[in-house]
Amino acid sequence: MSGPRPTPDTPRATNPSQETATDVVRWAAFSCVLVPVVLVWYGSSLAGAAGTALGLAAVTAVCRLLLRQSERGAARRPSEEPAPGRGRRHRNGTGAHRGGRRTGGNTPVG
Repeated sequence: MSGPRPTPDTPRATNPSQETATDVVRWAAFSCVLVPVVLVWYGSSLAGAAGTALGLAAVTAVCRLLLRQSERGAARRPSEEPAPGRGRRHRNGTGAHRGGRRTGGNTPVG
């Protein structure tokens, strides 16, 4: 637990999603310790509990890596966003699917 603790007058973080990601990683690390202890307590083998701990640690590491990568991408995205009105639904021009009446009537397809 490094760093100063926030007081009620100071905000905890500028980005709430970053704080949430950190909390998720902390809880996952806590479970990497707690789950094997509970398994041993209830009679599981020490080797099985150790294997579970290694599996949870691997999953936690991958999730942490993906969260960090997502945070970096989210921080970079606003500057790289394309100009508005340049998507599929904002094309100009005429086409077969622009509404209005179509010739051919309402004949069933058989």
